[in-house]
Amino acid sequence: MKKLIFVLWASIAAILLAACSNSGGDSSGSIQTESYTAEPQFTVEERAADMADADMAVENAESGDGDSADQGAEEIPAQKDRVIIYHANLSIEVKNYDEAVNEIESQAASKGGYVVESTMHGRGDDRRTGYITLRIPQEHFPSFLQFMEEGSFKVLDSNISGEDVTEEYVDLESRLKSKRVVEERLLAFMEEAEKTEDLLKISNDLAKVQEEIDQIVGRMKYLENKSDLATVTIHIEERNVSLTGEEDLNTWERTAEQFKKSLNFLMSFFSGLVVYVVGGFPIIAIMALIGLIIYYIIRKQRKKDS
Repeated sequence: MKKLIFVLWASIAAILLAACSNSGGDSSGSIQTESYTAEPQFTVEERAADMADADMAVENAESGDGDSADQGAEEIPAQKDRVIIYHANLSIEVKNYDEAVNEIESQAASKGGYVVESTMHGRGDDRRTGYITLRIPQEHFPSFLQFMEEGSFKVLDSNISGEDVTEEYVDLESRLKSKRVVEERLLAFMEEAEKTEDLLKISNDLAKVQEEIDQIVGRMKYLENKSDLATVTIHIEERNVSLTGEEDLNTWERTAEQFKKSLNFLMSFFSGLVVYVVGGFPIIAIMALIGLIIYYIIRKQRKKDS
């Protein structure tokens, strides 16, 4: 009996050990399957980007670069190579609007600049105002401002500012380099693709990367254009000067001018008085006659009362 019970327990133990062994094997198999099936969750673009980052890391290691902070500091250009966008706003007063505009445009053209916009407004007293916007090459920007300050114009107000976009430009260059590497990887994947589904996926990712490259290149060209050519906006106000103005005459001429004005005033006054008396004579005669009648009646009444 004891032998029978021992055999039964031994059989049960053997079965349990076999079951545990199978369970462990299935568990490891499922883990391998899950890790394999999870891999396609990454897009083709992400895989290409990861490979590009890995290649760039290897290149940096082989070139002996230091840490990322030191590398970023080295990539920033020196002061003379910085990307700076200059703006200038000037307000000037001129004697003749047309001559001033022609002189400014001629000076800008001689320095390789050009006119972007020009607007003029007339006023009731024949004084004209307006503004002109110019693009001047950066290397000639200081000399053009000096021309405006020392020229025949009266500068009423000036404001000059500069916007440093060097860090943004360096960041765009870095992003463009990375996107170019991803583009090359995707093109390589496209050549190796055998399935239509994979080819379509790679094509979509490639189109997205190329669109981002176009945006980066467009922004870089915009910054280059703005930094290469400074923007100058000039507000112009015309101030007409009369040839007989008091500020252009000496003392005797001013005295003679004032004497003539006084004579003109007296002549105008007496002339107006004569015109009023002669022209209004009928009315004056009637009013005088009525006055005499009233005076005669009042006088006669006083005599009766007395």
